[in-house]
Amino acid sequence: MTPVARRQRVPVALLVPAGLGLLFLVLPLVGLLVRAPWTTLPRRLTEPGVLTALRLSLETASAATLLCVALGVPLAWLLARVRFPGRRLVRALVTVPLVLPPVVGGVALLLVFGRRGLLGSWLDDAFGVTLPFTTAGVVLAEAFVAMPFLVIAVEGALRAADPRYEEAAATLGAGRWTTFTRVTLPLVAPGVAAGAVLCWARALGEFGATITFAGNYPGRTQTMPLAVYLALETDPQAAIVLSLILLVVSVAILAGLRDRWVGTS
Repeated sequence: MTPVARRQRVPVALLVPAGLGLLFLVLPLVGLLVRAPWTTLPRRLTEPGVLTALRLSLETASAATLLCVALGVPLAWLLARVRFPGRRLVRALVTVPLVLPPVVGGVALLLVFGRRGLLGSWLDDAFGVTLPFTTAGVVLAEAFVAMPFLVIAVEGALRAADPRYEEAAATLGAGRWTTFTRVTLPLVAPGVAAGAVLCWARALGEFGATITFAGNYPGRTQTMPLAVYLALETDPQAAIVLSLILLVVSVAILAGLRDRWVGTS
């Protein structure tokens, strides 16, 4: 028996729970597709409320991703390339938003950036800037929960990159900034792109921190997930349509990034 044939024989004790696990994850998505109002879908997709929430979601998720790239790529480089005391603690703190309940993240943002927060009161007094319950607050909340995805992806790419190219650039007289922009970034560009896409998808689907920190105001802070939550109380069919849009985006992104995760087709 060839090694390939041996690998294809899956024990029943593993196959059954694996199949049940797959059904557990897929059946809710199937229910969403079955219950979708396909006959009225085109009309519902063009309703003003849907288009407004979709536009706001795309804009804020894109802005949050740009913020995460600007701050997260240098942070990932620091964690991957520089040895300093407390690096493990910093890495743990960076990943906290992954396990922190989003609502708790929203409360934490209020305590820092609210009008009476640690920084919010100073921003209000010095510059007249108010972040909570604004579109900028949505961007901030989405960036808070999404940045760990980018940092983890870029740090992994940096650790996998061959440091000899950076060392060669340094021996040729290139400064650290030149080496970073001309050598390091091109080397890890696929990791940065993958991290940015994951970051954007997470920001697009953010709910808890957004509704806590930015509220749910149509046209200003009501993103697609918040619109789904509101529609469930008044128009369940509209909630299904909005959920379908988010599902399509999520599946497209995950399918596009599949090879970067598993390394096979």
